[in-house]
Amino acid sequence: MQSTRSSALARTLRGACRDSTRTARARCFNTRAVATSSSVVLTSPCQSALVRAQPRQLTHAHTRRHASSLPTSSEPLRRTPLHDLHLAHGAKMVPFGGFEMPVHYASLGVSQSHLFTRSHASLFDVSHMVQRAFSGPGAAGFLERVTPSSVSGLADHRSTLSCLLKEDGSGGIVDDCIVTRLPGDRFYVVTNAACREKDDAYLAREVARWNREMAATGGLEVKEERWGMEGLVALQGPEAAGVLAAVLDGQGSEDLRKVLFGQSFFGKIKLSGGSNKVSSPVLISRGGYTGEDGFEISIAADEAVAVTEALLEAGGPEKVQFAGLGARDSLRLEAGMCLYGHDLDESTTPVEAGLSWIIPKERRTADAGYYGAEVISRQLVPKSKGGSGVDRRRVGLIVEGAPAREGAEIVSRAEEGKEPVKLGAVTSGCPSPSLGKNIAMGYIKDGFHKAGTEVDVLVRGRPRKAVVTKMPFVPTKYWKGDA
Repeated sequence: MQSTRSSALARTLRGACRDSTRTARARCFNTRAVATSSSVVLTSPCQSALVRAQPRQLTHAHTRRHASSLPTSSEPLRRTPLHDLHLAHGAKMVPFGGFEMPVHYASLGVSQSHLFTRSHASLFDVSHMVQRAFSGPGAAGFLERVTPSSVSGLADHRSTLSCLLKEDGSGGIVDDCIVTRLPGDRFYVVTNAACREKDDAYLAREVARWNREMAATGGLEVKEERWGMEGLVALQGPEAAGVLAAVLDGQGSEDLRKVLFGQSFFGKIKLSGGSNKVSSPVLISRGGYTGEDGFEISIAADEAVAVTEALLEAGGPEKVQFAGLGARDSLRLEAGMCLYGHDLDESTTPVEAGLSWIIPKERRTADAGYYGAEVISRQLVPKSKGGSGVDRRRVGLIVEGAPAREGAEIVSRAEEGKEPVKLGAVTSGCPSPSLGKNIAMGYIKDGFHKAGTEVDVLVRGRPRKAVVTKMPFVPTKYWKGDA
């Protein structure tokens, strides 16, 4: 039986798809409207994997180490809608911050899966991520208070990477997120699973504060909806567009060429089994976490398995296979992507993290109106030009010898008669299957951040030569149109 779903989101989907779905049932989502005066039920799922590198090195110790750094919960492990399908495909399941998630599959090891994604396409279950919607006349204004983005300037079906900022004005990052504007002044926001408890509390508190202020001034209110256990899959790799085009109902590969990186649309998927059955409308966003061309597809929970099977069957194992959290982590590191709780945290500002580009020109002033604008606006201006600048910067590193893992110290190169000086620390690191080199990401003292700077990284107490390197380590292949 079809589960109860949100009528609010259903209206959005019906409006967006009316021309093509007038006679079909409109898609709805499981949502829970947040009452701003009530407490929030908290859970603790995890985000993308930090399981490192080579198949033979993939151990439960890595999983425990990652999970231990995240908020813990006594609740039973949760499962995504694709759990049984993962098992049927030989997945190795591991506990990740409250979820059972696939780390790799019997068909391919982690490095093999990584390389398969780069040459063909992989399908990642990211249903543990948190999908939210903000609506109401104050939705854009609210999001422009808690993020540095200019969401009011987004056109329908356009997305931006952003971050939630601490309300104390420090400029610290509560979480990174993707914000997509949908028709009808609705905003679809995806946040990290590892931060679910913290984000739920933060957003409930901030929505309540906003609405109290609006009520007092006769202003514009906002409503947050937290979508339930919907399906969310990421189809990534050079074969992704062809695979998706094969199952899109009424939309082919030529149409997909018009959908650029950072854009989205509602579509229907032709389901497997030889019937003429199609899915409810799904939200398809061009983008992803691997650096490859690809799509993230939000699916109603009760259709997640059927849509995923249709994608797998459309490409066949020669073109598309499941991939787990192990490959996802090495792919995102090669692409220079941050992982919250490791490369980003509440003590880090967007400028330190190399994310200044997410702040548009019109919001770079102290009076821009978002939390931390005063601090961040000063950091955007180097000390040499009268600003405060930053004391540390996120950089990439190529490390010789053994791979450098999270927490490894970055120090100045040893010189005769001089003690090495600590410059920073590694936040993520693994062997790169694409490059055949050890890569890492971390924070280093300002002035040592320029590409080509040589430093040492202490791996098990032993200095290993490292060179500061521009990121991404592997060129990205986002679809931005014909050259």
